[in-house]
Amino acid sequence: MDKTLQSYIDKLNKLNFKEMYEGDFFLTWEKSDDEIEAVFTMADALRYMRENNISTKVFESGLGISLFRDNSTRTRFSFASACNLLGLEVQDLDEGKSQIAHGETVRETANMISFMADVIGIRDDMYIGKGNKYMHEVVDAVTEGNKDGVLEQKPTLVNLQCDIDHPTQCMADMLHIIHELGGVENLKGKKLAMTWAYSPSYGKPLSVPQGIVGLMTRMGMEVVLAHPEGYEIMPEVEEVAKANVARTGGSFRVSNDMADAFKDADIVYPKSWAPFAAMEKRTELYGNGDIEGINSLEKELLAQNANHKDWCCTEEMMKLTKDGKALYMHCLPADINGVSTDEGEVDASVFDRYRIPLYKEASFKPYVIAAMIMLAKFENPSEILEKLEAREINRKFK
Repeated sequence: MDKTLQSYIDKLNKLNFKEMYEGDFFLTWEKSDDEIEAVFTMADALRYMRENNISTKVFESGLGISLFRDNSTRTRFSFASACNLLGLEVQDLDEGKSQIAHGETVRETANMISFMADVIGIRDDMYIGKGNKYMHEVVDAVTEGNKDGVLEQKPTLVNLQCDIDHPTQCMADMLHIIHELGGVENLKGKKLAMTWAYSPSYGKPLSVPQGIVGLMTRMGMEVVLAHPEGYEIMPEVEEVAKANVARTGGSFRVSNDMADAFKDADIVYPKSWAPFAAMEKRTELYGNGDIEGINSLEKELLAQNANHKDWCCTEEMMKLTKDGKALYMHCLPADINGVSTDEGEVDASVFDRYRIPLYKEASFKPYVIAAMIMLAKFENPSEILEKLEAREINRKFK
C-alpha cells in the first residue's frame, strides 16, 4: 500500500461520517466536523490518486445529472470532472428543452431523469427562499420514487450553489487555505476578511459570503464580515457564524469598514454581492412578473453600488494586511480594474500577483464534489480506496 494513500485511509477510519451514506449535501453547517473533515480527506486522496495515475473509476455505468439555473463555468466543469473521475457520464438538464415548460411537475421531472442517475447537481442561486427549497423538493421526489419502487436507487443531491450557501466553492476555498497554511491545525487564530467589493453589475448572489462565514468560523479563525451599510447578508447565517465561534473558539464580527477588516488579515476575500433585502424584493418582483419593477430595482442597485467604488482590493488596501502579504482569494470571475471592467473589485496588479494561487484555489472543487459523491454512495469508502489501489489499474495507459 502506498504510504501517502494509506495515511488518508487511516485518517478516514478515525472519522465518523456514516450518516453521509445515502445522504445529500445541502449546507455545510448541517454537517458535523467529522463529516466536513472526511470530505477534505477524501478530496485529497482522490487528487493524490489521479496525480499518481491510479484509476478512481468506481462506477462502470451511471449518470450525473446537472441542472444550472444560473450561468456557470468553474462549477459546471467541476461537476462534470468529478463525475468523470468516478466513472459517471454527465447529462445536463436544459429546462428550455424539457417538458417543464409544458407544466411538468418537480416530482415528475425528478423521477423521469433519475432512472439510472447516481447523483444530481443543482445550481439555483438567483432567488431568495427558492433555491434551497427547490433542491429539497427534488430530494423528496426521488426519495418517494425510490420508496415506491420507481427508482432502483435514490440519487444523491449535491448543492452546486443555492440562495443560502455555495458548499462546493467554500469547501474548495477552505481546502486551498489548509494547503497554503500547511494544515488545518494552523488555521486557528488566523484572521480572514470576507468583504464586499464594488462591482458595476447587480444581483450577485449572497451564497459565497454566507458560505464563507458559515464554514470558516468552524475552524477557530478570526472572521470579519465587512460591507457598506445596507449590504447585509441573511441574519440567520450570521447566527450560524456566532454559534460556530461559541463552540469552536475564534471570533466573528461585522464591520462597515473595509480597511478595518483588512488590517493585519492573513486572508482576504473581497467580493461583490447584492443586499439581502434587495434580493428579497427582486424575488417578489419576479414572482409577480413585474418587469418594470425589476428594471427600476436594477437601476436603484447599480446607483447604490456606485456610491461605494472605494470598496476595492487595491495595492494600498493589501499593504494593511499582515506583513502586506495576505492570501488573496476569490471564487472567480473577478471584476478586475482595467481588464474586465473600468472599476471593480480588485486592482489588476493584485489579481495578477495572485493569479496562480487563484487558479489552484479553483482546482480543488472537482475533488471536493467527487468526495461528496463517494461518501454518499459507498458505505465504506476507505475500503473502496484500498480496492482501487489493489487492482492496479492505471488511469492513463502507460
